[in-house]
Parts: sequence; structure tokens; C-alpha cells
Amino acid sequence: MAILLVRDLFVAAMLAGIFSLLSASWFTVMDAVDVAFTEASVGAGISTLLVLGALSQINRIERNPKHFQLLPMIVTLLTGAALIYSTLDMPHYGDPNAPINLHVAPYYLEVGPVETHIPNVVTFTLASHRGYDTMGELNVIFTAGIGVLLLLRRETRKKLGLDPKGGAA
Repeated sequence: MAILLVRDLFVAAMLAGIFSLLSASWFTVMDAVDVAFTEASVGAGISTLLVLGALSQINRIERNPKHFQLLPMIVTLLTGAALIYSTLDMPHYGDPNAPINLHVAPYYLEVGPVETHIPNVVTFTLASHRGYDTMGELNVIFTAGIGVLLLLRRETRKKLGLDPKGGAA
């Protein structure tokens, strides 16, 4: 709620980063270390840095809106209600009779350490059984990063008065 109510955008960015870091600690408590690591690095780390970089280019204090916009509030509330409603059908946290605990998990727990010689379940699942998936995700992130760098380079060249081929404009 504080993130929504504060008008100082720097404070809002810091609060969002703190919330992401707290979320990472909650994931760690729930034994989802891989998700916690991703949340800490992407949510609290990179996202906060990108928001702070954007804030360096604009005014830090949000101006007061001239009128309350009802449509974005309605869309947000409907989306939140739909997300909450969709979680009602999920099994309870830690339920031993959940489908995931009856189908794939027993196989991974029994065969995984013998097959891979890696004692940590998360590590051998990500490294061995989901290696191609993880490699694909890394390729997507790498390609997106290269795309952003190319776009920033193009904008910098335009500001300097150079055409995209490197000559003078």
C-alpha cells in the first residue's frame, strides 16, 4: 500500500526493491531456493537498477493527478479478483496428495541422485532434467539484453548526429 500511496518515485522504487527482497526470503523459507535466487537477482537487483536508471531521466516527484482514473482501478481490481479466484482450485501448500507429489516428484527423488550423482534435488532437476529449458531461457535473456544495448547505441548515435552506418549526418 505504501508503494501506491507515496508520491516520491525514488522511495517507491526502493520500497518495491525491499518487497522483492522480502519475497525472496519468503521463497527461501518455503524451500524454493531457485525461485528465491531469481527473485533476488531480477526483482530486487536488476529491476530496481533499471527503475532507478529511468528515474534519473525524469522528475523524481510524481505530480498530483488532475482527476481520479476509474478505469485502471477497475481493471486492476478485476485482474486481482480473477487471480485470487484461480488459486482457490490449487492444492494446499505442502499437501502430500497434490498431483505433483504423486506423479513426477517420487521419480526425481528416487532416480535423480543415482543418475546424476548430485545430492541436491533442485540442482539436478535444473541442470540435468531441465537443462535445455534453462539454456533456452538464458538465450532469451541474452538476446533481449543485446537488443536493448543495440537500441541504446542507436539512440546515442542519433544524439551525436551520426547516421546508423557510422558516417556524419
